[in-house]
Amino acid sequence: MANTNGLIHPLWVRITHWLNALAVIVLAMSGWRIYDASPFLGFSIPAYLTLGGWLGGAIQWHFAAMWLLTVNGLVYLAANVISRRLFDKFFPLSLSGLFGDLSAALKGKLSHADLNQYNTVQRTAYLFVMLDSVLLVLSGLVLWKSVQFPLLREWLGGYEAARRVHFFGMAGLVAFAGIHLIMVALVPRTLLAMIRGR
Repeated sequence: MANTNGLIHPLWVRITHWLNALAVIVLAMSGWRIYDASPFLGFSIPAYLTLGGWLGGAIQWHFAAMWLLTVNGLVYLAANVISRRLFDKFFPLSLSGLFGDLSAALKGKLSHADLNQYNTVQRTAYLFVMLDSVLLVLSGLVLWKSVQFPLLREWLGGYEAARRVHFFGMAGLVAFAGIHLIMVALVPRTLLAMIRGR
């Protein structure tokens, strides 16, 4: 997708990106506090990494951020589809391209000369985040309104299984965010592009 005016990220991309980042931070930290109220993996999250102070407070933060992520995510997806950015930026995908770009990245030889073009690793990672966010919303609906979504609950393997799906889905999102921040530190002009658009 050629860009003649130097714009890398339109304003709507930048706004939805930063709102999603805020939502994910609040969801992760409040979710860890909720998890600590009834841990199922044999460990707890340190209190200083959690948000809400107590279970009720954490749930309030979690619900507020849940709506932000859901509405903002729907706006992001709709704008991507309508503008055709979804198809232009994130496709095509291929296993050979993924392994080639991953190999180059691990060797420190993956080019970031043109910020308008996503490499296959980026495309795969961003598509993972989109799909993972959908899974988080669906599993979150089961945890929030289990009786109202019986088919969804059964599809996810029951309430406790949905709880694990939700936890590991968020762990995947947090892992992506960590890698994303490392990559931004290695290529800082990507941060400037996400702030200024150019």
